[in-house]
Amino acid sequence: MPDQATPGPTPEQIAARIAQAAQRAKAEAQERRDREQAKAQLPPELGGPKGPEPTRYGDWERKGIVSDF
Repeated sequence: MPDQATPGPTPEQIAARIAQAAQRAKAEAQERRDREQAKAQLPPELGGPKGPEPTRYGDWERKGIVSDF
């Protein structure tokens, strides 16, 4: 048997925590949108590889041949 039951957070405290979490989520989403927009404004790479970046696990893969730097 517990000696005393500890009261949980009040509904007002819960609502305040949810509001704080929502504000953080909105700020994080805005930061992601800003980064994506800034990235979209960069000029295209000239002479670069076609498709996704060919670096994997610290190796450089080109036409099936892998070399370490």
